[in-house]
Amino acid sequence: MMQVLTPAPRDEWRSIVAGDRSALPEHAPEWIDALCDSGQYTDASRCYVLADGRQFVLPLVRRTGPRGLGGALLSYPPAWGIGGIVGAGLDTFVVQEVLDDLRSTGAQRISIRPDPTRWPDWRNVADTSVVVIPRRCHVIDLAGGLDAAWKALSKSARRGVRTAERAGVRVEVDRSGELLEDYYRLYLFSVDRWARRQHEPRSLARLRASRRDPLEKLKKLSRHLRKAFVTTVAYIDGKPAAGSITVIGQTAHDIRAAMDADLVGRTYAGDLLQWTTITLACDLGCSAFHLGESGRSASLAQFKEKFGARSVDYAELRLERLPYTRGDLAIRAIAKHLLGFRDA
Repeated sequence: MMQVLTPAPRDEWRSIVAGDRSALPEHAPEWIDALCDSGQYTDASRCYVLADGRQFVLPLVRRTGPRGLGGALLSYPPAWGIGGIVGAGLDTFVVQEVLDDLRSTGAQRISIRPDPTRWPDWRNVADTSVVVIPRRCHVIDLAGGLDAAWKALSKSARRGVRTAERAGVRVEVDRSGELLEDYYRLYLFSVDRWARRQHEPRSLARLRASRRDPLEKLKKLSRHLRKAFVTTVAYIDGKPAAGSITVIGQTAHDIRAAMDADLVGRTYAGDLLQWTTITLACDLGCSAFHLGESGRSASLAQFKEKFGARSVDYAELRLERLPYTRGDLAIRAIAKHLLGFRDA
């Protein structure tokens, strides 16, 4: 018999996350608080207590308003990181029990983006009733500490770090949110660059970016996560050149990266920036460093792999009573065709 508590009691939730060395920063209850701060979602987290004493939490939110009609349960919404079950001792049996519980809620659609390193337990229960959306990410194993992390870097990565240091690139690490304005300017530069590469109108790209990642969203994350929310910016001659946002927990997760490509040039500021965040994660005792989605981009994979990251194939899962995903993909495909959009 499995006991289900919802919303998950905060003390138990924090204890479960603390006892799981693979837990991602997004699994903390403060992440849910930031997500719900917009008013578009409510906390629907579920705590599972098994007969054998094991405990797990599924961070989950319920969509409010018209878009939540019929019930939409998300772990997590698009652009809100990685969710899925957290807790020591996770196995296929637990995943199956949780999916059965979710089906019993009667929600119209349920979306789960699980920890990529735990994908095998999810893959084993993803039958034909589950919509599976393939994804690929990169993860660095930090179990060996800083020295091992440095040795895992490729020769080109170590050379890039040293070149940036000789070039006078200055990297600042902020855990208070003060560097968010500098980071966001770099983010908008990147949005414009991505728009040119993808043959997307700049105005449309900016609009999508403002809806996906408005500055206020990042500020809310900083307020709720506090020191677990890290903004790192590399400066060249006093000007912001490259930046990233990393969240810290039992593991680290680089959730956003951006740069001014014209300013960065051949300074290798991005290499020094990445190594700085890896160093911080090692110093804080993180067991792994998730470098985020890579998709099928060979250049992005190459950059991450030179820092010792390995590619991990996994998937997002959706339980739907109506073909929501199929319709959404069809509409997106038509829009991209009309725009001449090129996935980069």
